[in-house]
Amino acid sequence: MLGQRVRDHIFRSSKRSRLRRLKYGVSQGSVLEPLLFNIYISDLPATVSRKYAYADDHVIMHAGVDWQAVEGVLTKDMATAGEYLQTWKLKLTNYKNGVGRVPPQQQGS
Repeated sequence: MLGQRVRDHIFRSSKRSRLRRLKYGVSQGSVLEPLLFNIYISDLPATVSRKYAYADDHVIMHAGVDWQAVEGVLTKDMATAGEYLQTWKLKLTNYKNGVGRVPPQQQGS
């Protein structure tokens, strides 16, 4: 349906390819892309950590005083997410993955 009507360019090394018919999915940068992706992953499994999303970027966050407990929760939640991704044949983008730690605020500051 959509694939019969949509055409797109493939960009490599800052050069634009000839126009090609898309067989699957939607054109990169399309306004439909984030909407359809969010519908596709709307059944993400429940986690202890909070999940935040913007288009196809997702973050899980967990707060706690004990770093080992926080690490344990995040590890379990990432395993849950990993099983989901594997089931639906999705892959994480390695260069966008990371872990950050925000130290608790000092009282009186």
